[in-house]
Amino acid sequence: MSSSTLTWRCLPFDALHARTLYALLQLRTEVFVVEQTCVFQDMDGADAQCFHLLGEGARGLEAYVRLVPPGLKYPEASIGRVVTLPAARGNGLGHALMSEAVRALTSLWGAQPIRIGAQAHLQAFYGQHGFAPAGPIYIEDGIDHIEMVRAA
Repeated sequence: MSSSTLTWRCLPFDALHARTLYALLQLRTEVFVVEQTCVFQDMDGADAQCFHLLGEGARGLEAYVRLVPPGLKYPEASIGRVVTLPAARGNGLGHALMSEAVRALTSLWGAQPIRIGAQAHLQAFYGQHGFAPAGPIYIEDGIDHIEMVRAA
């Protein structure tokens, strides 16, 4: 499926219907816990204070990010829990997701720097969206990460 055929919705936590919340938690678990074999507490208490960008298509939820307001995780706003449905990969969906995420975050909180905690092996991917390394590589949940910042 082309990423252009997805419907994008950006919702605060309290506007998520139970089935939508279940789908996004299922996708996050499928990728972050099962696929990446990373045992961690995905539901970290931050979801209720964030906005949730959902890319939905014929297969249901195919792309998702959590938009974190300034001051919650970093002084800057942040994009986290970036995830695509494994069966939907290989067609530019990740790039479409990041473009939509930057657009939605800017719509919510204005043009400002955006900080992410990226998996280190994805630096080039995030670099294509204007993010630059902003610190050393560190290990989080057994995976190399690096903070990256996108200027306003």
